[in-house]
Amino acid sequence: MALTFSKSADFAIDKAAGEPCPNLDDAFRCSIHSKLRPEGFQGCTVYDCFGAGQEISRRAGQSWREQPGQQMFEALPILRQLHELLWYLAEALEYKALDAELRTAIERVEAVSRTADLTTVDVMAERATVNELLLKTSRLVRGKQPKKKERRGADLIGARLKKADLQNANLRGAYLIGADLRDADLRQADLIGADLRDTDLRGADLTGALFLTQSQVNAARGDQTTKLPEALTRPPHWSAIGA
Repeated sequence: MALTFSKSADFAIDKAAGEPCPNLDDAFRCSIHSKLRPEGFQGCTVYDCFGAGQEISRRAGQSWREQPGQQMFEALPILRQLHELLWYLAEALEYKALDAELRTAIERVEAVSRTADLTTVDVMAERATVNELLLKTSRLVRGKQPKKKERRGADLIGARLKKADLQNANLRGAYLIGADLRDADLRQADLIGADLRDTDLRGADLTGALFLTQSQVNAARGDQTTKLPEALTRPPHWSAIGA
């Protein structure tokens, strides 16, 4: 209801923000959830609100059908970003590198996320502060790497990286759309914000990859030989790829 999308390879139709999706049923569920990709809604399968939608609904106590939903719609993208930061901070805490600083940051972001009017929150400032901690964590976990493995923000669209040694590499924000990473070594690689749409990860080893999200994995292509971090699950559509 709150989100907008345009007809494209990811969505079969145009939908404006505040307009109910035609696939939404009376029980607030997706009527085509089990066949989103075949129906042309691949974009829905890679979106993750990090629990922000559920939290906003809980706070409101009523649905947008029972009250004007504009306030909820405006709050959603803000709370989503705050919840995303908390997700990254929680992962960083597992590496036991900057415990005190990370716990302080978690407490601060949690407090900010409880702000009554979320539209007053300076999300960019929160992201900047958290990003510094995530960068420090990444450097401590990955260690010093050769220049060839520092590929932050690199344009690797369609790159041929089959069997590439990218262990502990910095791929933050890298554009890996359609790249061939079959059988590549991505262990402990920092993949925060990397664009993995249609990236071929068949046979790739992403064990311990840093800050990799389920939505990134869902956007990529893989198979039963792809090794993922324990916290992530193998997307159902992977079984049909290359079959």
